[in-house]
Amino acid sequence: MSGATIYSTPFSDIYITPDKTAYIPDDNTNNGLKILKADDFDEFFKLVSESWDGKNPSYSVLYSKSFYRVERSETIYGTQYCARRMPVKVPPFSSLGFGNELSRHLLSLGDAYGLILCSGPTGQGKTTTISSLLKEFLSSEGGFAYTIEDPTEQPLDGTYNSVAGGIGLCKQTVPPGGDWGAALKSALRTKPRYILVGEIRTPETASEVLRAATSGHLILSTIHANNVTDAINSVVKYASSTSMSEELAYDLFSRGMLGVMHQQLIGVGVKKPLVSHLFANPDTTKGDQVRGIIKSGKLNLATAIETQMTRMARGMNIFPDL
Repeated sequence: MSGATIYSTPFSDIYITPDKTAYIPDDNTNNGLKILKADDFDEFFKLVSESWDGKNPSYSVLYSKSFYRVERSETIYGTQYCARRMPVKVPPFSSLGFGNELSRHLLSLGDAYGLILCSGPTGQGKTTTISSLLKEFLSSEGGFAYTIEDPTEQPLDGTYNSVAGGIGLCKQTVPPGGDWGAALKSALRTKPRYILVGEIRTPETASEVLRAATSGHLILSTIHANNVTDAINSVVKYASSTSMSEELAYDLFSRGMLGVMHQQLIGVGVKKPLVSHLFANPDTTKGDQVRGIIKSGKLNLATAIETQMTRMARGMNIFPDL
């Protein structure tokens, strides 16, 4: 017996092949793996395999005080699982490794309205970023937050005593029957201050997110994309495949946008986010070049992104003409 357990072994993701061999990152190289040896692996595997509902390949399990987000897939040799360990607590935003100026600007958006969109590849900390940011908003501003996730990942549900003196309340939900658009419509009827949408991955979700972002809510969400421009285009393309026109989708995005980020985690062991970003002025009564470019649908944003990032890195106002 090795004495090691799933709980005592440090890892983020565990890959279980059809022959029931488990692999975890070796933490010595950027991408290398090693075989997991844990005395309770059989118990863990039994829970993971038997918790599948026969329909949804994405689901969550609770094992030894930790939640795991499971992805089940069929390979040519049988069923394979990837289980991602979720943190017991949502990490403080200050611990995520964002630069001081970027952190300061993001945290200043707690009393604004619109969409904060975090993009990037799979497994790059997007959900952790928006969850931690929401926690900061609830802890500083208070208010009611509603999340729509499938599966739920970060433990956000509960109450928060805000610095402002009021109470923050968060309720985490899953979309009934996988219908993200209907879930978001339902969320809006509860009058939340904040809405966290775990991922924009359906046309209905995209169109409802754009409408919510222009109707007095602070929306936080993620999307798979290669860069900031691709993230914007992806939301618009999703939304315009519904009854919404592409022109209207670009218009709503331009009016509802607060910021779009693209992040990747870099480093071995302790990883930090490499971030590119583009923000719009939260004061929508003032002119804004970024909003104008997005509304036009001609997303020549490279110069605007570079200029903002340079000015922010130097501690300068990223909206110099306003």
